Amino acid sequence: MFPVEKICVVLEVSRSGYYDWLDRPPSQREIENRKILKLAKQSYEANRGICGLDKILADVREQYPNCSRNRLYRLQKKNHLYSKRKRKFKVTTNSKHNLPVAENLLNQNFKIDKPAAVWVTDISYISTKEGWLYLATVKDICTKEIVGWATANHMKTELCLTALRNAIKRHRPPKGLIHHSDRGVQYCSKDYRKYLKKNNMICSMSRKGNCYDNACAETFFSTIKCEMLYHNNYKTREEARRDIFWYIEIYYNRKRRHQALGYLTPVDFKQRYLAGLAA
Repeated sequence: MFPVEKICVVLEVSRSGYYDWLDRPPSQREIENRKILKLAKQSYEANRGICGLDKILADVREQYPNCSRNRLYRLQKKNHLYSKRKRKFKVTTNSKHNLPVAENLLNQNFKIDKPAAVWVTDISYISTKEGWLYLATVKDICTKEIVGWATANHMKTELCLTALRNAIKRHRPPKGLIHHSDRGVQYCSKDYRKYLKKNNMICSMSRKGNCYDNACAETFFSTIKCEMLYHNNYKTREEARRDIFWYIEIYYNRKRRHQALGYLTPVDFKQRYLAGLAA
């Protein structure tokens, strides 16, 4: 503890000025900054440290709509509220087969203006000490919501069918919905195409060797891996599955704000869309 005299010399202030500063109550801005920081920390912790500045800002602005980005950035930097660093993501697809393929109806047009019009689907994998855990997802291209998903210790057609069945059971899509995928053998299989036809879905597939044609589906895997899965070492497939459940059902669909949705969550965006139709 330094003597008051030395502190005053270093700061080039008088003793009376120093004590006046100590006794001075915090300004209105300082009080507000403390409240903003509290909200920012709550947002950061609720998102398990995987959200960036703009998503924290959207949470803060629910109570402090005039909080500027620069103001929050200074508080974030001072208090080390940084999001986890992302890692490189690699996508692989087994499209070496002689099964029939469908026309690419999307042609990289990913701007869809209503829910349950286009669903995109894909498969990825997660490493565990027990072996690979495979994850198949079905995503609504308009709302960004993961409408169906499934995991298994294999990547056979049944895995993808289970994800699609879950999506149909929960959301009851209308006839004519476009189902878009890559040319993976699972999606080209007889059983999968038969199930699409049974549910009045129109099949669309990426062009051969063009990774961008299904980028809107692959983006989700990049997100979940970079934000959560890459930061954990799973002993069992069940451990990984529990984290996947939390990420999709609790966090991604209902809490994670999306820039493309005006920083709304997928569920909030869909509810506002449906409320607009009702009005």
